[in-house]
Amino acid sequence: MQRSTMIRLAVTAALLATRSAWAEDKPVTEQLVDTLTTLSGGPHKGYRANHAKGVMVEGTFTPTAQAAGISSAPHFKSGSTPVLVRYSDATGVPNIPDANGNAFPKGIAIRFKLPNDEATDIVSISVNGFPAATPEDFLGLLNAVRDSANSTAKPSPVEQFVGSHPAALKFVTTPKPAPVSFATQPFFGVNAFKFTNAAGQSVYGRYQIIPGAGAQYLSKEAADKAAPDYLMEDIVTRVKGQGVQYKLVLQIADNGDVVNDATVLWPDTRKTVELGTLTLNRAVVDSKAAEKPLMFNPLLLPEGIAPSQDPILLARPAAYAVSYGRRLAN
Repeated sequence: MQRSTMIRLAVTAALLATRSAWAEDKPVTEQLVDTLTTLSGGPHKGYRANHAKGVMVEGTFTPTAQAAGISSAPHFKSGSTPVLVRYSDATGVPNIPDANGNAFPKGIAIRFKLPNDEATDIVSISVNGFPAATPEDFLGLLNAVRDSANSTAKPSPVEQFVGSHPAALKFVTTPKPAPVSFATQPFFGVNAFKFTNAAGQSVYGRYQIIPGAGAQYLSKEAADKAAPDYLMEDIVTRVKGQGVQYKLVLQIADNGDVVNDATVLWPDTRKTVELGTLTLNRAVVDSKAAEKPLMFNPLLLPEGIAPSQDPILLARPAAYAVSYGRRLAN
């Protein structure tokens, strides 16, 4: 699907979703955007409902010799593919300090610019796993956070929710230290995809994005003293200097592994295949303006990659489209 077609479909979906008067209840995907907007004190004109604060850089992706054996997707063949990368902080607060505890998990969105003005995207976060298996459960968590803001109930709504949802409890209690740099932060694709090679052989896998500099984090004392925009500024400096590299790795599911639930992690013993190297060496001029009209879509997929039936994965583009339509309208 060409990028212009994808954008038109996204706008149409957003407009349809926001006309909630046509239906008794809003779609869950629109409710997700509504609650995220409330949690951020928004709406914030021209910004995403989540991961509002970000910065973009550019570079190339070079596949390994093993990549084509996993998938027939064009960027896994020989040669290099241009990429556009957006790093981001969580929440819809446009000026949230990078080391603030609410700014986690961090996000990375990678757009591979394919031939014929086509593209495919990877959208990942800095935590391996997700707090909910369905959009409805994710909305329940967000609403519980919202309802706890002025609640005097003991336990609070969010305490009640995580007490009955082990995946949410695990996610919110997992340590999320501030990275030294985006260049030292690993990222994880929490949703599985089906990869098929030219011979018709298929596997399910999840992406891992491993920094070439290794995982490095600030001490609590250093994080408390960090400048509000230290990550956004640092990554631009690094790509303009020596550049930044990551390995794109695929963790492959074994027979019997759950592939349709983002809360279920696969053991570290599962096979991994290195798909290629991301080399980032250019900053995007006027990143703030350039990122506003972009919508990264994890279901924008070429031949050789197909979605799993993970409900969270399948709902993401619809929620993104609602946020996208509102952003362009402001």
